[in-house]
Amino acid sequence: MNLKEHIRSIPDFPKPGILFYDISTLLMNGQAWEHAVNALAEGIAKEKPDRILGIESRGLMVAAAVAYKLGCGFAMIRKKNKLPGPVISHAYALEYGQDIIEVQADAVLKGQKIVLVDDLLATGGTMEAAITLIKKLGGDVKLAAFIIELTFLNGSKKLHVPQMSLLKYDS
Repeated sequence: MNLKEHIRSIPDFPKPGILFYDISTLLMNGQAWEHAVNALAEGIAKEKPDRILGIESRGLMVAAAVAYKLGCGFAMIRKKNKLPGPVISHAYALEYGQDIIEVQADAVLKGQKIVLVDDLLATGGTMEAAITLIKKLGGDVKLAAFIIELTFLNGSKKLHVPQMSLLKYDS
């Protein structure tokens, strides 16, 4: 199945000059969504993860589906003040300013094999921050997995872990 046929391109979103690759149309098509989850699960299974963590927001859906398929645990990485209980935070730089992501303090145990999942890899800043956050907890990040990678933004160069992407866009 050609998953690119199920990705909608939206020009000038969220701001002028940006071409947004929207996975909503993939999610709406049961066969395409199942194919994407199965393909990610197949690539991730080789790492034998203890837990899969998804990154807010679309990455949460993708990671939860893959974790379910693999029968392993799932946890969330979210923006500040979105998770209950004790959390571990990590601040990171954005193009204009800073953001903070958090994970529940008990989401990852020391030495656990972790796979991080997001829908799309662009500049790599959020995934780089997530990797740092998981390492703070003592997790062993085995893989960063994505449905889409925007190769022209070179985000993969920031990530010092193995990576997999189902689709790559060169422009």
